[in-house]
Amino acid sequence: MKSCNGNRILLCFGAMCLLAASSPVWAEEMQKAPTTAEVLAAAKAEDWRPLDPENALYLELDGGRVVIELAPLFAPEHAANVKALAREKYFDGLSIVRVQDNYVVQWGDPNADNPEKARKILRARATLPAEFDRPWSDGISFAPLPDGDVYAPEVGFVNGFPAARDAQSGRLWLVHCYGMVGAGRGDAADSGGGAEDYVVIGHAPRHLDRNCTLFGRVVLGMELLSSLPRASGEMGFIEKPEQFIPLRSLRVAADMPPAERTNLEILRTDTDTFRKLVESRRSRNEPWFLFKPGRVELCNVPVPVRTKTN
Repeated sequence: MKSCNGNRILLCFGAMCLLAASSPVWAEEMQKAPTTAEVLAAAKAEDWRPLDPENALYLELDGGRVVIELAPLFAPEHAANVKALAREKYFDGLSIVRVQDNYVVQWGDPNADNPEKARKILRARATLPAEFDRPWSDGISFAPLPDGDVYAPEVGFVNGFPAARDAQSGRLWLVHCYGMVGAGRGDAADSGGGAEDYVVIGHAPRHLDRNCTLFGRVVLGMELLSSLPRASGEMGFIEKPEQFIPLRSLRVAADMPPAERTNLEILRTDTDTFRKLVESRRSRNEPWFLFKPGRVELCNVPVPVRTKTN
């Protein structure tokens, strides 16, 4: 089958160091370098980490399960509050209320603005202080990318999450790449708390970085969200109640019986294997590619995820 990009790999990959693409030595090295498939085939067991069930959510839709990995390192209060909402079954029976093409899917209570009909929050918090960024620490493993970025001084990966940092201000933050999950809010920074959430389904809306709290990312089941029918309302909001897409439930994976969990492994981003995979993604050594780009941007570096076999 012909392809617009020649990539038949079903896993997600990374990026790496900037070298002189015009150099004959570099060109020769690119020809010798392994492809992404070869790098993954050579990966060792210790290059993968299991998905922590205490920091994983299962969003159950009619079409199947969406698995979300939480990022408590970046948004500890939001991660904890969304788990509290899930544990009080706040989301069960609510709806996807927004499907905006090339932007986001959003879920929550369709009656959130009606005090008489709105779903009551029992033990979780309705709003939280914003967690747009956090202090940088030398103890955080940051795998930088070399090719620059429009929105941040430096970008890379922290524990598999796309992130950016600013050495001058000493701040670190998550980035709005495809599949990232955040908390909706109003005009005030502290007007959200995780009761209304969104996932990026289109081209990375990086203008949202440090304007919304990102607290996780989808690691499995993105096709269930990105393929939903687009809504015709303003900003992609669904206008007719009969068109709302129901949420069966949202559960913390640790609360599920082991036999009912989706056991996943994620490629660690602090390994030599990831660095090699990043370089293969930059240089595109697959024979289909006639032009070797020699560079890549952050949101074109998804991280591999696989089903745990034992």
